[in-house]
Amino acid sequence: MEGEGEIGLQGDHREPGWQAHNREEGDESRSGRANNVEGVGLGSDHDNNEDQEPPRKKYHRHTTQQIHALESFFKEFPHPSEEQRNELGAKLGLESRQIKFWFQNRRTQMKTQSERYENVILKQEHNRIRVENEMLKEATRNPLCTNCGSLVAMSGGGGINFEIERLRLENAQLKDEFNKICMLASRFLGRPFSSLSPSDGEGTSTSPPPPMAAGMVGIRGIPFDKNVFVELAVAAMDILMKLAQPNTPLWIRTSDGGKEVLNREEYLRVFPPCFGIQPNGFVFEASRQSGVVLINSLALVETLMDSKRWAEMFPCMIAGAGIIDIISRGADGTKDGTLQLMYAEVQVLTPFVPVRQLKFIRFCKQHTEGLWSVVDVSIDINREGTNAACRRLPSGCIVQDLPNHCSQVTWIEHSEYDESVIQYLCRPLVRSGWGFGAWRWFANLQRQCECLSILMSTAEIAEHPSGIGPDGRKSFLKLAQRMMYNFSSGVCVSSLRKWDKLCVEGVPEDLRVLTRKSRNDPGEPTGIVLSAATSIWLPTTKQRLFDFLSNQRMRNHWDILLMDRQMQGIAHIFKGHDAGNCVSILRYDGGNPADDPIILLQETQNDVSGSLVVYTPLDLHSVNMVMGGADSSMVVVLPSGFAIHPDGHTCHGPTSNYNEESNFNETAGGCLLTVGFQILINNQPNNNISVESVETVSKLITCTIQKINTAIQET
Repeated sequence: MEGEGEIGLQGDHREPGWQAHNREEGDESRSGRANNVEGVGLGSDHDNNEDQEPPRKKYHRHTTQQIHALESFFKEFPHPSEEQRNELGAKLGLESRQIKFWFQNRRTQMKTQSERYENVILKQEHNRIRVENEMLKEATRNPLCTNCGSLVAMSGGGGINFEIERLRLENAQLKDEFNKICMLASRFLGRPFSSLSPSDGEGTSTSPPPPMAAGMVGIRGIPFDKNVFVELAVAAMDILMKLAQPNTPLWIRTSDGGKEVLNREEYLRVFPPCFGIQPNGFVFEASRQSGVVLINSLALVETLMDSKRWAEMFPCMIAGAGIIDIISRGADGTKDGTLQLMYAEVQVLTPFVPVRQLKFIRFCKQHTEGLWSVVDVSIDINREGTNAACRRLPSGCIVQDLPNHCSQVTWIEHSEYDESVIQYLCRPLVRSGWGFGAWRWFANLQRQCECLSILMSTAEIAEHPSGIGPDGRKSFLKLAQRMMYNFSSGVCVSSLRKWDKLCVEGVPEDLRVLTRKSRNDPGEPTGIVLSAATSIWLPTTKQRLFDFLSNQRMRNHWDILLMDRQMQGIAHIFKGHDAGNCVSILRYDGGNPADDPIILLQETQNDVSGSLVVYTPLDLHSVNMVMGGADSSMVVVLPSGFAIHPDGHTCHGPTSNYNEESNFNETAGGCLLTVGFQILINNQPNNNISVESVETVSKLITCTIQKINTAIQET
């Protein structure tokens, strides 16, 4: 790509096209052929044996350690100097000439891999247009009437009928579209190449059109040519790579100096409105975040291109995701060049922000070894009359490998959305980028990768007097994962889990009440489950509120069930270096020794974008069963808890769409608290819900919020 070396993710310029999967032929270098030829004599003996077959040349076979060292050095210095070759050769026991040939072969492989995929795409397009051209020639030789199907005689002046003229015009339009794709591809690949003419070569292609050019994809009943997706993906990738370049006027710092937001005027000047104009009533949000993440580029790319793994990486952000169609598969079994049509439901854990339902294409590209990019763009971004509440403009991430299995990630989010569907309380949160922006995606990615690294390590990660074995930890983590999903689905209404909205007189308007009926589903209680959630603004920092709610010794200040007693921590499974990220088992023994103890499974999550404190009651039998490593899918969970977000007022940049109409309580250090409870109010699914049950839950949430607010002001 043009300006690729200016991305600045890892200092050196690199030649494009090197694939991540190295071939084994690199293990056998053909360097130093003259030095490794054995059995070739000199003088008369050689002349006398001139008719004999010369001995086969033997090549030096590098050891695994040598190959590993050469590849590691190649990542940093693909063009080593003579001094570097001598130094590396002395270290590995190889001659400088062998080092030189090895690096030449590796660079050649890189260039070959880059050109292979380009040739496949262009050849497919070439074959498609050749087939259409042959069809046009056949129609010219035997023109048919479009009404009756009979042959049409040529005009006396040597002209042809209007149908053939129409076909010629259509063919010319197809050529123009293909040339346009070639021009976009040239910009994307960073070097020009001429488009292939349908008339090149002799003969007629009888092969069917390639998958990339054949067929249509139906979205909302509207047919889409897959070539439109290809053109859209290439243009989006070009914009993403330019947005990722450092020190560009496209990005400016926020007022607090720590975040990057889009310079809207510069963006519109550099990029014409190729993705359509901003719909009336829509506002934009665009942010960028860069940093080091504990995951290699290939693993992250594989996760992003797999809808299930992608949703598991961002469990509280993605309510659900899936792949609608794979438009193009990667080259040589890799994700390089993969283009797929996807859907996703993205959420902020508050009932005041609707879930974003998105349909988009996701395009993956490998630029050099260890340097990948993945871009998303909404498929209906250029279509008029769409009723989507959000348009996802070119967004995604650029990932470059670093030592120690880490990678440098630049995450970019750019969207336009209908702000009228969001309550005033949460509008600054979404505008600031802490709701759906790059800062939240990046913070969740860092935390999740750190969690996976810790859980996969061999170090002991549980604290328990008698110890929790690996099977017990795994069972508890799966149970906690299901608990978090159920909590999110009760706070945010998505299409993936059916809830019925309940309207009851006397219940505050800002309290959303949902119900669902469960009938003997695994892990679900039998009866009617009621979910109630609301959000409020509190004059305290996010971190201070999280420390208060996650502190088990302070729990009796807000938990009505505890009264004046305290919880005890039985076990903790840590999911991060920060003690605030863990799964805990808490126990409370009541005042009456005959009563069963109250046991809670609780998970806490904390990063700069937000915090969670979610818990569910468990019976003693379930705890002992899960602790022993048994399957936890049958354990009933009814989660309740809290989600904490920055209020967004301290993160507005000069380009923000900030509206003074929603400027309420603008005090430094404020945060948004979402409270959500799920309760089984009737164990008979066919019974009706009483008004008293709804009022009881409403009072429970109101009382809890009052206790939290009072305790925060007193401490």
